[in-house]
Amino acid sequence: MRRIRFSPLLAILAILFSASSSADPLKVGFVYVSPVGDAGWTYMHEQARQIVSEEFGDQIETAFVEGVAEGADSERVIRKMAKSGYDLIFTTSFGYMNPTIKAAKRFPKVTFEHATGYKMAKNVGNYMTRDHEARYLAGMVAGAMSKTDVLGFVGAFPIPEVVRGINAYMLGAQQTNPDITMKVIWVNTWHDPAREREAAESLMLQGADVLAMHTDSPAIIQAAEANGKYATGFNSDMSVYGPNAHLTSAMQHWHNMYRDKIQAVLDGSWKPTSVWHGLKQGANDIAPIHSDVPDEIVALVEQHKSQIVAGDRNVFQGPIYNQLNSIMVPEGSQMSDAELLKFNWYVQGIEGKIPQ
Repeated sequence: MRRIRFSPLLAILAILFSASSSADPLKVGFVYVSPVGDAGWTYMHEQARQIVSEEFGDQIETAFVEGVAEGADSERVIRKMAKSGYDLIFTTSFGYMNPTIKAAKRFPKVTFEHATGYKMAKNVGNYMTRDHEARYLAGMVAGAMSKTDVLGFVGAFPIPEVVRGINAYMLGAQQTNPDITMKVIWVNTWHDPAREREAAESLMLQGADVLAMHTDSPAIIQAAEANGKYATGFNSDMSVYGPNAHLTSAMQHWHNMYRDKIQAVLDGSWKPTSVWHGLKQGANDIAPIHSDVPDEIVALVEQHKSQIVAGDRNVFQGPIYNQLNSIMVPEGSQMSDAELLKFNWYVQGIEGKIPQ
């Protein structure tokens, strides 16, 4: 019988190769709809990417592409990232949902996670924050501080996510000001500071003295600051853009969800799940409240926040009426997550119609 002898050098090389292969980092990609400097939505996703990148160290390698338009452009970017060897790809805007599903079919070995959507597949999960909880708290502050009893809201696109936030804001405002009304202007863009500013100016001309938005730039805060009005921000703490105007912000924190999903891929336990975290999990919060806000309002906001975290209060608990004064959520019940994902009506006190 002939014996096969291995040279010590070959053995050492084999060990080194094996160690190198096992140490290859997980390649994690992020696709952003607006610039990382937007001060809002993408800024907070980017902050989360930096946090997990530092925490995981050489276990992962991350990269991002910013300012990717929804639709065909996003599909090309997602597919290119998958083709370039990325193992896990986070697509961070509602309009990326169908492009993500299409790319996932072509790259079944790549794991995809889509933010704010509802479609899933064998290699596609989704995640979002219950930003309506923080919206509700910010609305409580806004209602208390309005002297004209008119709020103004700049909305991006009339999708359930945005409609849900508008309604939550109004329900919060009604807790501190039963006479409050709200006007909404839709700008059909996530990030266009000039258009957002123009909408804010229009709302102030219509009597709104506290502004809010579901768009990505601080333009609304800046407009309120320039006109001696109040405003509440979204996504991040926007106080630096209007120290006198900024009452608080409904904030989102994504790093815990990113950490969990990256770890699941690393340890082989990942499964396509739908994750929806809120105040309780630290995915949402409000920024420090302006000193102009009375202490009793701050205390009431903290009380409602504690009740939501404890599960003793739900933002969309009945009774809730629509614009036509029809009962939509009876007393003693609350809207389900399935209903929140299809929100297509305004609560009582909001003027105008939701564009189709």
